[in-house]
Amino acid sequence: MENQALVVYCTCPDQGVAERIAEAVVAERLAACVNLIPGVTSVYRWEGQLQRDAEWLLIIKTRSAVYPQLEARIRQLHPYQVPEIIALPIQAGSAAYLDWIAANTGMSA
Repeated sequence: MENQALVVYCTCPDQGVAERIAEAVVAERLAACVNLIPGVTSVYRWEGQLQRDAEWLLIIKTRSAVYPQLEARIRQLHPYQVPEIIALPIQAGSAAYLDWIAANTGMSA
């Protein structure tokens, strides 16, 4: 569905990367809003080793119509070999907020 509102999660190694990605995707209308959340601790397995890192979490509000471009842009700006980019559909929400997401993503309102 072209106008499906999405929430996209993306973790970043530091504030600078998080801000750079957030500002780029909003400026380019690939996202209507990005929340930057510091102080996230991620525990994961990478190359056979248990890892534990401090990260920043981006919560990105967008639409399925621009998701492919959003993912490509994040990959371009992100320093990780395999960045976390996970999109979840918004099943319900304030109609006014969902309309605002639609109006602020893509080429036209």
